[in-house]
Amino acid sequence: MQEFLANGYAATSMDRVAATAGVSKATVYSHFQDKASLFAALVQELAEEKFRTVFDPRDHNALKGEPRQVLSELAEKVLDDAAQDSQFCEFMRLIVGESGRFPELAAPYVQNVAKPLLDALARYLASCPELQLADPEATARVFIGTLIYFVLLQRVLGGKDSLPMESDRIVTTLIDLIVPA
Repeated sequence: MQEFLANGYAATSMDRVAATAGVSKATVYSHFQDKASLFAALVQELAEEKFRTVFDPRDHNALKGEPRQVLSELAEKVLDDAAQDSQFCEFMRLIVGESGRFPELAAPYVQNVAKPLLDALARYLASCPELQLADPEATARVFIGTLIYFVLLQRVLGGKDSLPMESDRIVTTLIDLIVPA
């Protein structure tokens, strides 16, 4: 992770990874077929770690309860976690920055972070008939997408000084758009 964050995907070599880890290159290759599989494993590990702090699919009460409270807690977890973890923000910057040249870099993130969270939220929203949502899946994407865009703009792209906004304004507005008063 250290090498990828410091040098980017393209400039990171398996030689540098081995040297940083204090192991032989053969040792690295005994665990990972190539740089792409090593990177995918790092994304998987980070995804599981980060995803579990926001939403643990093993916790059957994670997305249960009154919609305003559930959405508020989920948004706070996403925003608080992103605000406090500079390594995660650097990793997101790496994935976004390098995915144009290396599209395979984004796939583990999409499959291990975005998809499970979006699927779980869409199922939850669909289970709340009082919301009268025409498209729970699209609503889940709007909700999570707005939060992720806020993190990207404020933390990853450094917009917090030139475009300041308190996260509670975003969360309150999003919830008001989804949950009838």
